[in-house]
Amino acid sequence: MQVLQVQLTVGPEPAEVGRARRWARARLLGSGIKADEPLAETLMLLISELVTNAVVHTGCPAVLRMLAPGQVVPGADTVRVEVADASSQPPAPRHAGGDDTGGRGLELVEGLADRWGWSREGSGKRIWCEVDRVTNAVATMSGWGFVARRESRCPTAADAPAAHRRRC
Repeated sequence: MQVLQVQLTVGPEPAEVGRARRWARARLLGSGIKADEPLAETLMLLISELVTNAVVHTGCPAVLRMLAPGQVVPGADTVRVEVADASSQPPAPRHAGGDDTGGRGLELVEGLADRWGWSREGSGKRIWCEVDRVTNAVATMSGWGFVARRESRCPTAADAPAAHRRRC
């Protein structure tokens, strides 16, 4: 199966999040994922959250990567989103209060992605998530139109480095 693999360097400004979304939406069309599909909307939200976290928490450029099937095939395909940033600090999910205006990003990723995790990349890290695309044939067979989610790799205190270094 052919895989579409693309990447975009994202600047450290918050306005870059919107540019990353527009870029990603155009690339998804190239893999046969229409803008009005629920999958596309889910991916846009995940991309927004991961890119926002990278920009806000590092103040440095980041790299957005997407890997998607080059064409739609029967069954379930997976779209993978990765954001690499300059911080070596592992992602730290927070539990925001009702009135908090931030702190929900990784909770959204946990809830929307079929799988997510992170790994070290050079002196920084790469956070990734995967969403399974279920075609109508599979959705009909399941009766619900979605597949079970889990297998997330939530960071633990043991994952935290001794010191957080901010480098661009």
